[in-house]
Amino acid sequence: MEQEVIVVGAGLAGCEAAYWLAERGVKVRLIDGKPQKRSPAHTADGFAELVCSNSLKSDDAYGNACGLLKEEMRVFGSLTMEAAAKTRVPAGGALAVDRAAFSAYVTQKVCSHPNISCETREVTELPEAGFAIVATGPLTFGALAEDIRKKLGEGLHFFDAAAPIVAAESVDFTKAFIADRYGKGSGDYVNCPLTKEEYEAFAAALAGAERALVHDFDKRDVFEGCMPAEIMAARGKDSLRFGMMKPVGLYDQNGKRPYAVVQLRKENAAGTAYNLVGFQTNLRFGEQARVFRMIPALKNAEFLRYGVMHRNTYLDSPNVLNADYSCKKFPQLYFAGQLTGVEGYVESAGSGIAAAMNVYCRLKGKQPLAWTDETVTGALAQYISSPNEDFQPMNANYGILRPLGEDVRDKAKKRRMFAERAMARAKELAAHAAGIQE
Repeated sequence: MEQEVIVVGAGLAGCEAAYWLAERGVKVRLIDGKPQKRSPAHTADGFAELVCSNSLKSDDAYGNACGLLKEEMRVFGSLTMEAAAKTRVPAGGALAVDRAAFSAYVTQKVCSHPNISCETREVTELPEAGFAIVATGPLTFGALAEDIRKKLGEGLHFFDAAAPIVAAESVDFTKAFIADRYGKGSGDYVNCPLTKEEYEAFAAALAGAERALVHDFDKRDVFEGCMPAEIMAARGKDSLRFGMMKPVGLYDQNGKRPYAVVQLRKENAAGTAYNLVGFQTNLRFGEQARVFRMIPALKNAEFLRYGVMHRNTYLDSPNVLNADYSCKKFPQLYFAGQLTGVEGYVESAGSGIAAAMNVYCRLKGKQPLAWTDETVTGALAQYISSPNEDFQPMNANYGILRPLGEDVRDKAKKRRMFAERAMARAKELAAHAAGIQE
């Protein structure tokens, strides 16, 4: 009898893993608690729900590490990349999607696949028989979280945050201008400028506003990539101007660069909603309305969703996982997604593919793929499994890639060389998997 692979969790990583295996003839049972049970951060019933942002970041394979990771995933046959292409919304050089349409597309593709059976129930224990991939995400909670702690040891944690979303019709476009930084894009961002006085008042109000969490978590608990705006504002009066409110590369209709700017990006294809780019927050809802309405263009903003913050959990992966995402203690048990310590939508989905490819090799009696740090996919796998006393979540970046072996001072040339090497290796890995299938 053909062996069935269990995939727990229908987020990005779980859906990628299930679909990748199913496309190659493997029977998969995908288990998720939705719609009966959701984490505190999830609101929709569909799979692959994007919680914090609708942006998958840069799509430039030759100039950005996350863009390179996307290109590797396309080579591997990524469902996330397919769905993103079908549901894309304008966002300059970034790959942003209509969240609802994206989730609907992935859900339909997964649930209609003849090799995938979807089961709605809460999983309370780690699977113990056969091959399984656990991809329950950074909000893993309840009995399953306790079982993981009992069997694998106490996990680590950090706090993650999401930005507010406002109704497009409530934005005062007479006090904003359309432009993309450095002209990259086709007018995909609404820019809300502030004068020096307006900026300083806003920054002070943000830093002093009342937060939702009474617990004043320390710096170690906050992942830098999702730093709440109020914490950044408290670091210094100009910290926002050198962060998400930087005006460089932006000019209004009069050719003038503002002192500071808040950017809005389309949340859906219809353009009826915008999110405040980079403004993840943990402020109380009333405080969010008060402070963000200090931005002139958002004086009468209608908030469709306030920013929220939640505690994310991840494994002590260097002590728990191998570079193929298998568990050191239970060899047929694999993990994928942000629970492993990769950070970001694309990184999470990429780990789902990597875990699935390795399970596939094992099912076919072959050795796991050699996930070296020549690719971004492999570098992330190496990062989460290498000894690290101060293990923290990691985004895709050039710093984790294997050095080129030569001194290249031209940054653009260096990144292109990274990309060319990575793509050659990714194609070799994809061909190896295809050869196993044949």
